[in-house]
Amino acid sequence: MAFDYKKEYKEFYLPPRQPQIVEIPAMNFLAVRGQGDPNQEGGAYKASIGLLYGVAYTIKMSKLGKHKMEGYFDYVVPPLEGFWWQEEGPELDYSRKQDFQWISLIRLPEFVTEAEFAWAREEAAAKKQGDFSTVEFFTYREGLCVQCMHIGPYDSEPETIRKMDVYAREQGFEPDFSNGRYHHEIYLSDVRRCKPENWKTVVRHPVR
Repeated sequence: MAFDYKKEYKEFYLPPRQPQIVEIPAMNFLAVRGQGDPNQEGGAYKASIGLLYGVAYTIKMSKLGKHKMEGYFDYVVPPLEGFWWQEEGPELDYSRKQDFQWISLIRLPEFVTEAEFAWAREEAAAKKQGDFSTVEFFTYREGLCVQCMHIGPYDSEPETIRKMDVYAREQGFEPDFSNGRYHHEIYLSDVRRCKPENWKTVVRHPVR
């Protein structure tokens, strides 16, 4: 059976609807950086998703080709994630989506080295006849965070975030968006098939 990160690491991908404090270790990701409204048709954000999945599935399906990756194991491609911020400060203003800056992410299995990533990016570009140069190998250690499962549309996240902030302070922690720490979302629902009121999103904020 294929290894499923969501099931094997439930503390990271399937948290309860009540906030909790969690320590997130270093992980490797496919990443694309950009800015602008994620809802814009034909925009950079939606293009980034196609690029990420193009490389992610090139890695996953490499088992069927001649290129063999050392240590390969069959796995379910992990969910799409995103880091979000605005230059003005850590609190996101959802009315100004055009000012969003973001890093789109998909977690990489541990066997994917930088060299294997480079092969997969080149392979995806050749097969799809596209430019995948903006996809990067990204290592990130998130560290100490407060997180919660958010149910509903993205624009209603501030209510969940307020609940997370209250809980974190009750536990003796403060938000900490310094040194490249971001508002983090992990998308567990297929928005094409699921009503917005049922969308499941892990919302995670760094604390100290």
